[in-house]
Amino acid sequence: MKTIAFIFGTAALACASLASAADVGVSISVGDPNFYGQIDIGSMPQPRLIYPQPLIIQRGAPVAPVYLRVPPGHAKHWDKHCAEYRACGRPVYFVQDDWYENVYVPTYREHHGPDHGHGGPGKGHGKGHGKGHGHGHD
Repeated sequence: MKTIAFIFGTAALACASLASAADVGVSISVGDPNFYGQIDIGSMPQPRLIYPQPLIIQRGAPVAPVYLRVPPGHAKHWDKHCAEYRACGRPVYFVQDDWYENVYVPTYREHHGPDHGHGGPGKGHGKGHGKGHGHGHD
């Protein structure tokens, strides 16, 4: 009987752990000061860049460059962080924070509305490791 109680107790504990892990959600979107990740330049004004040339960590088939906003230090040590953004082997332009905040965000909100992009889990893409820094991957 103790064995059955132990099995049921262990199963209940495992289910509770899975349920609490599934309930965790981070909602960070474009326009949020804590958003880091790929941004869609589209018809936006030309971004001010940290480096004039894109960085490519792994060579491969030619692909279009991506524009990323990353936390301080990620661009400098890109080889350690490119996998977090699924951008290893891609040409990457890093946009400056002041351009993102003062040009991109207002223009984005003007075209998409102030609440566009605010959503549930998956918007902002987590990866903040508890520090409020979401990393975009879409």
